[in-house]
Amino acid sequence: MAQHTPLYATHVAAGARMVDFAGWDMPVNYGSQIEEHHAARRDAGMFDVSHMLALDLAGADAKAFLRGLIANDVAKLVEPGKALYSCMLNPDGGVIDDLIVYFLSDTSYRIVVNAGTADKDVAWIQQRLASTGTQATLTVRRDLAMIAVQGPNARTKTWAAIPGSEAASNTLKPFQAAAFGDFFIARTGYTGEDGFELTLPSEQAAATWNALAAAGVAPCGLGARDTLRLEAGMALYGNDMDESVSPLDAGLAWTVDLKDPNRDFVGKAALVANGARRQVLGLVLEDKGVLRSHQKVFTAQGEGETTSGTFSPTLEKSIAMARLPLGVAPGDSVEVDIRGKRLKARVVKASFVRNGKGLI
Repeated sequence: MAQHTPLYATHVAAGARMVDFAGWDMPVNYGSQIEEHHAARRDAGMFDVSHMLALDLAGADAKAFLRGLIANDVAKLVEPGKALYSCMLNPDGGVIDDLIVYFLSDTSYRIVVNAGTADKDVAWIQQRLASTGTQATLTVRRDLAMIAVQGPNARTKTWAAIPGSEAASNTLKPFQAAAFGDFFIARTGYTGEDGFELTLPSEQAAATWNALAAAGVAPCGLGARDTLRLEAGMALYGNDMDESVSPLDAGLAWTVDLKDPNRDFVGKAALVANGARRQVLGLVLEDKGVLRSHQKVFTAQGEGETTSGTFSPTLEKSIAMARLPLGVAPGDSVEVDIRGKRLKARVVKASFVRNGKGLI
């Protein structure tokens, strides 16, 4: 039986089209997916992301444990509320999950993991805690809801909807969070736009959602969230990386920190031994058609594959992220197998739209 977020009844009452996503009943849209996409690009849209899971790690060894658990280095986090994006790897260097870690103190961190991998992630972390004898406790926070408010007017409308929140969050820099009463307000997102991700007690979720709607924030579903994140060149677990793919081959080398030769982490030896064998670049289709995931790409350097693809509402072009051979570069022409036909595409950097503006 599918799980329900604290906002399930709110979505159903609003007429949302509900679909199964990673075992959760989630809204894919409330009407026009294109209009929801444009709302987040041009004004403000909100997304129920309560299916994702917050984990609190606390204890004397919390920092040392995380330095060995993930590929990025939490030692660079020194300012309370500062966030870090990273991948958690298996010993072969494959990605168990991509996640965000928030620094609260040297002995306290919040980790946000993906819905589809949440149970696996918790089991892996608990196993690592036990096997390393770490003095730290992991608390699973299913008592919390999460709402992402995204778009050029997202912060202003959030402040209007949640009285007093402006004073607590108006000085936040990107990838930084602050507490406001029961709320945890993070200036993060998955759309390529400014905004907040709000973590709050489940029982306050519906009232907060309705207050945001009254302030002019448009409810948006998973469909718009996917086209927005792909336009921004943001990876999706299960499409753009998984346990068989190294972050070095998934366009996520920037999330791997190898600066400290004395820091070891799970998967490090495999990354160092194998290096990068593929690269992630963007594609813009020049013929008529639609790029989707897992389509074969033909280049002068050999074959590659699209990992995520869609029609971009902002650019009005079909775009994709693709894992390609080393040596392919932006500006190159390639061909993509779409339903048995080789269609022409142009290689670009794997970021198509940011802050409402096209980059290609």
